[in-house]
Amino acid sequence: MPETKKEFALSSFTPYELKAGEEYMNDAQLEHFTSILQNWKQELMEEVDRTKEHMQTEVNNYADPNDRASQEEEFNLELRTRDRERKLIKKIEKTIDLIDSGDYGFCKACGVEIGIRRLEARPTADLCIDCKTLAEIKEKQLGV
Repeated sequence: MPETKKEFALSSFTPYELKAGEEYMNDAQLEHFTSILQNWKQELMEEVDRTKEHMQTEVNNYADPNDRASQEEEFNLELRTRDRERKLIKKIEKTIDLIDSGDYGFCKACGVEIGIRRLEARPTADLCIDCKTLAEIKEKQLGV
């Protein structure tokens, strides 16, 4: 079964056209990101359905233990992938809640604008690039 495109949000939308003097996170921008997030979530949910269907229809009771082990490993890999996607769906829902509350697009650590292009690259980003870089440095130093 083909893997889910992790870059869905990167490849399936038209980049936002910034207008001169436009206010950051105005209604049009919020609508743009809501659409990206909802489409991304929808695709992930469809992949969950495809996996469920695949696992139900592809169940074979192989006589050969090696064939059985291969099938179980394939199913385990699919389930691990779906678990990561389940976590991503929760993060997408949390991000949509930030849009609804008016807090989307601003760094949760320092409060500055995250930026349209960074959000298009990573719609669930909640840190500006500087705070994210610092967090990664701290993570490396602490070995977390």
